[in-house]
Amino acid sequence: MNRNANGPDTSVRSADTPMEVHGSKKSFEAETLISNGEMGKTGGVTGQANLVVPGMGSDHCAGLVKQSLMRLERVSSVESNIALHRVSVRFDTEQLELTDLQSAVERGGYEVDSINRENVAQLTLTVPGMGSDHCAGLIDTSIRRLSGVYAIAANIGTHKVVVDYDRQTSSADLIEQAVIKAGYDVTSVHKGSGSSSAEGDSEERYLKEAWRRLWFAAIPTTLIMLLMIPQMFWQPIPGYLLIVALLAFPVVFLRGGMATHRSAWRSLTNRTANMDVLISMGSLPPYLIGLIGFFYPMTSFIEMASTIMTFHLLGKYLETRAKGRASQAIKRLLTLGAKTATVLRAGKEEEVPIAELQVGDLMLVRPGGKIPTDGEIVDGVSHVDESIATGESVPVEKTVGDNVIGATINKEGLLKVRATRVGGDTFLAQVIRLVEEAQGSKVPIQEFADRVTARFVPGVIVIALASFVVWLLMAESLRPVLLWGANVLPWVDPTLSPWMAAILAAVAVLVIACPCALGLATPTAIMVGSGMGAERGVLIRSGEAIQTFKDIKMVVLDKTGTITEGKPALTNVLATEGFEENEVLMSAASVEAGSEHPLAQAIVAGAESRNLNVPAVKQFKSLTARGVEGVVGGRQVHVGSRRLLMELQIELGEELDTALTKLESEGKTAMLVAIEGRAAGLVAVADTVKADSKSAIAALHRMGIQVAMVTGDNERTARHVADLVGIDEVLAGVLPEGKVDAIRQLQAEHGDRVAMVGDGINDAPALKQANVGIAIGAGADVAIEAADVTLVQGELSKLVEAIRLSKATFRKILENLFWAWIYNLAAIPIAALGLLHPMVGVVAMTTSSLTVIGNSLLLKRTQLEVEK
Repeated sequence: MNRNANGPDTSVRSADTPMEVHGSKKSFEAETLISNGEMGKTGGVTGQANLVVPGMGSDHCAGLVKQSLMRLERVSSVESNIALHRVSVRFDTEQLELTDLQSAVERGGYEVDSINRENVAQLTLTVPGMGSDHCAGLIDTSIRRLSGVYAIAANIGTHKVVVDYDRQTSSADLIEQAVIKAGYDVTSVHKGSGSSSAEGDSEERYLKEAWRRLWFAAIPTTLIMLLMIPQMFWQPIPGYLLIVALLAFPVVFLRGGMATHRSAWRSLTNRTANMDVLISMGSLPPYLIGLIGFFYPMTSFIEMASTIMTFHLLGKYLETRAKGRASQAIKRLLTLGAKTATVLRAGKEEEVPIAELQVGDLMLVRPGGKIPTDGEIVDGVSHVDESIATGESVPVEKTVGDNVIGATINKEGLLKVRATRVGGDTFLAQVIRLVEEAQGSKVPIQEFADRVTARFVPGVIVIALASFVVWLLMAESLRPVLLWGANVLPWVDPTLSPWMAAILAAVAVLVIACPCALGLATPTAIMVGSGMGAERGVLIRSGEAIQTFKDIKMVVLDKTGTITEGKPALTNVLATEGFEENEVLMSAASVEAGSEHPLAQAIVAGAESRNLNVPAVKQFKSLTARGVEGVVGGRQVHVGSRRLLMELQIELGEELDTALTKLESEGKTAMLVAIEGRAAGLVAVADTVKADSKSAIAALHRMGIQVAMVTGDNERTARHVADLVGIDEVLAGVLPEGKVDAIRQLQAEHGDRVAMVGDGINDAPALKQANVGIAIGAGADVAIEAADVTLVQGELSKLVEAIRLSKATFRKILENLFWAWIYNLAAIPIAALGLLHPMVGVVAMTTSSLTVIGNSLLLKRTQLEVEK
């Protein structure tokens, strides 16, 4: 499968002062940063930059931005994340500068809010003596003498200086010393690189600016409407045309519409056409044509121009706000973590910022407090609310040796926790990264919509021009259409002159067309769906998985840790004639102590529970899929399967063979023990089935999905577990390398519609091979990285929820695409026929985008829980 993975974001900004890129090329004339030393195709050095483009709100917009960037000869790839308004660009750093990328995006019709290279860190310094612009200038000059400094923002009111710098070529100490050398004291230094929070700030600023532009346009337009009603129906107003022209001018040309026209102009000069081109063409000509009324008696179109722009700005604001609701899962995740941690250093308690935590720090977590970062409990017993990670509201009992997740809540006891993961390695950071990947990914069905949308705006312009020409030349032939429409639609005027009819038809086509609805169909549904999943402990990282899930006909489950708890315990010890049970168990435990397998650890734990002395093993060797061997107390010991003893040509004996068969039929895993070439006995362990496995598999059956189990265990043990939970097909005795072949075989039988669930390192290749790979969150990191979906809690009921959520999300995508297509296919011909007034059209255009977003938000009503 194709797995899209956006790199870690490095966009940084002061919480007080945005780091603008406009008009300051010097800010980015820093040393070239080499990303992993990769050589570009042209012989230069390839690096990566991340751009935040707030106006990139749909796949159509992303396509225009990508098209503009790819026109630069030295750009090798462009990846867009619509949910985060982020564009990641790989380019030749020897030939292009960051300002070249910014200019390319602006030529495409979009503003760049911030632009940063990889490995950029942020430093905030408090400088009390910085009381004027002159002071700030001196500090700026001093810092810029350092290499690796990308941007500096000074806020005189708060006495803060925020510096973006390359952590590979500069440092916090050097920057602090530069401020001191300028003659100013530094009272505090805060390190941090809140990438996603910076993007959140950017989005918030963009929303506020959209709100201000809306009001700037709405007030004059409202006055125009209040004047237009009496002008049309009651009493002509003296100087009406002049008053309306003056009121509409700032709406169309100044703060209200200037950004729209600027975007449209840049887009056109870049040989592309975005949504703003349609709005500009729908608002500028009516205003300019309306001015003819000062010289020649005719109907004014100025009111229409002002109304079109105002409704466009209303739609922009509502769309931005609604999209914020759709992507609120990321925002909630960002606020979950603790801000500070209480650590024990030199025997004293010290409160430090989360950013300063290090692996190995001993943290104190009091009742009711958030666990600052991922760690292991070294002292204390408590219950921990892990609902943010698993979606389960019931707190989990935790004691010494148990792992805990950062941002979860300690309910009652005092805990001492040793930090094991910090920063970007924590569970919460990984969840945020996975959700970002999902929200930035696409489903295959979107590719066709993207191709059509890329040609949409030029096509609409052609249709509008054609409508104008046809009405101008053939108005009388088309007048019966207006006569019919006047009987149905109150805004249709059958007495219009050819000139008026042509203008109204062309403008209506321009403003009714809505590529945004098409572009929003997929990303908004994925945003809502992936956010819902993250809140329930289901992390979907691939848009392709969402589409593939609907066709899955077979789910393959690993046994240990997936169907079962993965925590087996010793149940039986049997010794043959001439050997003692404790002797057999001690020998087996000594050899198995060298293995990390859960079954081996269960044998060791069983020996320790009997207070047996487990001597160290010598010459330990693991025999793949058969067992282990070693020297214990000077004697050669083998522990493993029936196959191992057959290879060693060791006779079992009837009693041992019968006992082995009986234990395996009971679902226990029995391992034979041979000492000095003789069958000494056996040890058996059992793994309990997870509480929800049976109900989850039954739910899969009700969905028409068959279930298979693949395991390295023997046929009898595997069949017993399968019968307990209702599994259809058993693949037993499969070696780790054989799991991939097993998946391929099932794919051949079921037409490439097979999903795989696993938790171990040896499951990773099979997860990659499956059409959808699902990793148990408690399993190995490599399995999680290989998977398309991660089940944080590790329960199979979450698998059912993942499938239901994916199917519901894909249904929403189809619904959104359907309504967006129907809207455009129906509305454009109606407008071209002169049956749609432009003012009504712009309202309908706004409504279409909001309908798509609103339909995506309805996804939250989907019932996902599995019936117990």
